[in-house]
Amino acid sequence: MTCEITAAVGSQFQASYAVEDASCWGSLPSSYTVYNLRVTGFGIQLGKDSFQSAELRSDRQISDFRHGMYNVAGDIPVELSYGAFDDLIAAAMFEDWASDDTIETGTTRKSLRIQRYFSDITQYHEFTGCIPSSWSVSIAPNTIITSTFSFVGETMVTSQTLSGAVDKATNSPFDSFSGYIREGGNSSSDEIAVVTGLDFTLDNNITPMQVVGSQTSMGMAEGRANLTGTLTAYFNGSTLLNKFLNEAESVLQFQLSDGSNTMEFYMPRIVYSGGDISVDGEGPCTMSMPFQALYDSSSSINTLQISR
Repeated sequence: MTCEITAAVGSQFQASYAVEDASCWGSLPSSYTVYNLRVTGFGIQLGKDSFQSAELRSDRQISDFRHGMYNVAGDIPVELSYGAFDDLIAAAMFEDWASDDTIETGTTRKSLRIQRYFSDITQYHEFTGCIPSSWSVSIAPNTIITSTFSFVGETMVTSQTLSGAVDKATNSPFDSFSGYIREGGNSSSDEIAVVTGLDFTLDNNITPMQVVGSQTSMGMAEGRANLTGTLTAYFNGSTLLNKFLNEAESVLQFQLSDGSNTMEFYMPRIVYSGGDISVDGEGPCTMSMPFQALYDSSSSINTLQISR
């Protein structure tokens, strides 16, 4: 008689995290809280560089193969909701939430220890020193708002440090029909109802700092905060297209809602880098408008401001 094998299944998977010590990358502070992480998948993995020996032999054989430095990287896809991802957003924005519940792209680096738990086989894996290399949000008609946090980190251990996780927030995910999108200003008169999609990515340009004598990076160096995105809309006139043709700067603001709570994204200065109009059969024609967000010296808003 052959017994059934036991294998981990995604339906019993749980992710959690804790904010690391701000003064010591990769380490937990003396006091911290562990939170459940609401995910739709988990792609963070430990990898290693590898090196094949170049030694030449008369028998044509390869004489050696060595492991190199550890590297941690991967995506965590989520359904964006109010309050549940405040720590991850702060880490991606490199800033703290202000007392007025706003946050802007900044220079305060934060790292997380992220744990994956396979409850059916009782296996824990913890990834240390995780920093969001990028953060993206996708908005489409008649759907839940999805988001992806892409991390780089220090290393992975197959043991449990984080325990007693609690929920950060349990609000319903944001939907795409309760909020609004405004283009060209920040008043209700600037709302546009022809939008068929909006995506943006905040890229932090993280570079691992590798040194001789260590298999793990000794730190992470962040680059500039590069915010780009694409607005797609039904083509019902050349107003948006003319902004691209004339290199005219604009403003983009949108609000997400779950019916009770809201989160507002404000880009005070964007420049469109394209204006492609697609004709695909007999249906409605759509226009794709990629854009670059910039620092606004007149309002001193650092590229992106989020309010909740």
